[in-house]
Amino acid sequence: MVRGVEGHVVIVGGGPVGMLLACELAGRGVRTMVIESRAAVSRCPKATTLHARAVQCLVRRGYLGGLVAGVGGAAAGVGGGRAPVSSLFHFAGMAGLVISVPSGEPEPVLKCAQEVLERHFERRARAAGVRVLRGHRVTGVRQGPGGVMVTAQGPGGAAVVCRGRYLVGADGARSLVRRETGFASRVYPATVSAMAGDARIEGAEGLEVGWQRTERGWIVTKPLGGGRVRLRTLNCAGAHADRDRPLVLGELQREVGWITGRDVVLGEGRWLSRFSDFSRLAVSYRTGRIFLAGDAAHVHFPVGGQGLSTGVLDAVNLGWKLALAVRGEAGERLLDTYDLERRPAAQRVIDHTRAQLALMRPGPELDPLRALFGELLARSGESGVLASMVSAQDTVLPGRDAGCSTWEGTFLHNTVLHTRQGQADVIGLLTEGLPLLLLLGDHRNNNAYAEQAGGCAGRVRVVRAEPVPDLPCALLVRPDGYIAWASEQDGSQASELGGGGLAAVLTALFGPAPAKGVGVEAGVLAGAGS
Repeated sequence: MVRGVEGHVVIVGGGPVGMLLACELAGRGVRTMVIESRAAVSRCPKATTLHARAVQCLVRRGYLGGLVAGVGGAAAGVGGGRAPVSSLFHFAGMAGLVISVPSGEPEPVLKCAQEVLERHFERRARAAGVRVLRGHRVTGVRQGPGGVMVTAQGPGGAAVVCRGRYLVGADGARSLVRRETGFASRVYPATVSAMAGDARIEGAEGLEVGWQRTERGWIVTKPLGGGRVRLRTLNCAGAHADRDRPLVLGELQREVGWITGRDVVLGEGRWLSRFSDFSRLAVSYRTGRIFLAGDAAHVHFPVGGQGLSTGVLDAVNLGWKLALAVRGEAGERLLDTYDLERRPAAQRVIDHTRAQLALMRPGPELDPLRALFGELLARSGESGVLASMVSAQDTVLPGRDAGCSTWEGTFLHNTVLHTRQGQADVIGLLTEGLPLLLLLGDHRNNNAYAEQAGGCAGRVRVVRAEPVPDLPCALLVRPDGYIAWASEQDGSQASELGGGGLAAVLTALFGPAPAKGVGVEAGVLAGAGS
């Protein structure tokens, strides 16, 4: 018997990216279902790092409660002279990279096992009404003019047909959605071989903790307690002859011994796997009603721990746009901006992880280059470009046209706002998930901007506050924290060349809207009538 399930959006893949996207959609009233082949969350160690821009976006959406403490400008005194917050990281295996964020932002590097994050998002998704079909293997995907159909085989072989208006493939590097629906990709073949696994080191002599470079490659060792360690190896002699052959403990032991140049005895191996620098980027993240996100769209060499963050940012970018489309409130081309904004960001990650790997190759001819980068890392102020790149804080979204304000596409860091009702901050105002129109001060044009937003009542939150130094008088902030539009510093519209005004941006986001009353909140923080 074939069972049918219907919803607005079908997500294939229940990892952290798929579950986060489900949270975003369900929280906006979108009927969402997730199909996941695993019966339970895997305990296999995977990613453990979320970088600054991913953390900042998740905090603005209220998704890191219980995982991040002390966040919030109004509570923490943003703008009160506090110093930037910094965390130490690494670049191409070299220590000393300092990743900093402005005061009022959360810690720039969140260490959290992927398993924990996935469980966290799944709890949120189920609480929001998401239907999660675990233990279901997708067998087919079809797209028609009015929607999509996904067939799956459940526990015991029971067939399930899921129908929706849109489909998102978040089903990992070997994505069936990507293969079945004909997404083309740009591929970078593997050139190195790497191994991973947990094991016990037998004997008195252990391995050096951390990143260790030798004449033959790299060993990364992390103590787990009780004599057990988590190992990663990098052999730059060439790619695996058989990438899909299961890794056994004896092979990992020989690899560790060959790279370190001494005998190492390992026991009690667990979670053994192979990986490489094979990289892939989908040529487009969208085909009709089907989208790709996370590793289904992009994979790269995992140096720097950027894979999870890149996928999380995909989900945060796509979620609010897809919800507007489902509700019939999106501009005609809003969904196309997902590919335009996220694919270049993934290409940049692929490019600079390949650059880091080039620095990690053991040849002596690279020693002067490694010394140069080591010197830059030692001077933390001069490594800011590298830190911003690794943490994705250098991401600027493409402008719509030449007439845009220079603020458009940049990220608005947390800022204290003083309203008639009290003190607030950007993080707190964005947790509802609505675009935020900030009107700062009593500039003559601010009432006109509020009137332009009136046709989007219920879809844009309008907040009046006192002026903020160095910020324009009016800004439209997206739910992910990026600025969609800003006035000039004098409060005037951005140049109308190419349609850069607020009304044009609102139409691009939401489509044409009938004129209604002013959409300014009458409640707390709105400053209505000011």
